[in-house]
Amino acid sequence: MAKRKEILDWCAQQLAIAQFRDFSPNGLQVEGRDEVNSIVCAVTASQAAIDFAVAQQADMLLVHHGMFWKNEAVAITGWKKRRIQTLLGNDINLVGYHLPLDAHQQWGNNVQLARHLGWQIDGCGGEQNLVQYGSLVHPQSALELAGQMELSLGRAPMLLCADAQRPVRRLAWCTGGGQGFFQYAIDAGVDAFITGEVSEPQYHLAQECGVAFIAAGHHATERYGIQALAFAVAEQFGIRQQFFDELNPA
Repeated sequence: MAKRKEILDWCAQQLAIAQFRDFSPNGLQVEGRDEVNSIVCAVTASQAAIDFAVAQQADMLLVHHGMFWKNEAVAITGWKKRRIQTLLGNDINLVGYHLPLDAHQQWGNNVQLARHLGWQIDGCGGEQNLVQYGSLVHPQSALELAGQMELSLGRAPMLLCADAQRPVRRLAWCTGGGQGFFQYAIDAGVDAFITGEVSEPQYHLAQECGVAFIAAGHHATERYGIQALAFAVAEQFGIRQQFFDELNPA
């Protein structure tokens, strides 16, 4: 069993949360019991994840997407009230780490996605080092790469490119909503850029710049970082942890 503050202090140091400009608070978002013996981790602090944490009698719900974001309404009503009410009623801590978890070079979403898919990691860059880059051990076509990702992630990605048979060796990627980094990847000279979501402009850039764009799902690409962090916390403090997944197609 560990104290909540011990876990929070350790995560803050390990993830270097003070170094990031973020859209949400990193760390404790809803306070629960002081002592933590069991953690449930999930990509998002959804009602389903909270209900699972309650069913498992967890002391902490550890997530990548927390509950409070800049530029949203501050009133606690509707779905937000229900989520917070459930957490408080069961004395469960809600702890979230957003950009610090994306960028971390051991447990981060970018690094963990690469390890899951067998990509070579060469470095990182872009705003707040949120873009990872590397290469395929064995070059393959953009179509083959998308097919491999579908098998591995359990979700059919969207492939945008002018030539699906063009060989891919060098990659850049940013999990989740990283489509805005596509131009950075193009300028870096990669053959393909992978992220979770797609917006309308990416279609044209992929057609005109000769770089494949793959949108493999926000949830699907960010499953692995939070699991790695939860495992590290459990190992550090000798507590239990388990992962709650959702069938989120987005």
